[in-house]
Amino acid sequence: MRRVSISFVLSLLLLAVVLAPAAQASNDGRGFYGATNDKVVTNAGFIIIAFFPILVFVLSMLQRRLEKRKEARKAAESALGDGRWHGGW
Repeated sequence: MRRVSISFVLSLLLLAVVLAPAAQASNDGRGFYGATNDKVVTNAGFIIIAFFPILVFVLSMLQRRLEKRKEARKAAESALGDGRWHGGW
C-alpha cells in the first residue's frame, strides 16, 4: 500500500511539472489579474503592509479573550474548592 501511495504522489507531481508550462502559456504570462502597472503594484504593497498589523491585532484580541476565559475558569474552580480535601488535620 505504501508503494502505491508513493507512486501516486510522484505521478501527480510529474503531471504537474509537465502541465505547468501549458497552463502558464494560456494568458501570455500576465497572471490572473491581467496587465499590471505601478499603481496596481503599489496598492498591493499597501494592502500587504496593512494586513499584518491587522492580523496581529485580531490574534492578540483572540488571545486576550481566551486568557480571560481561562482565568475565570481557574477562579471559579478555586472558589468551589477541591472535592478531595474535606476536613483537615
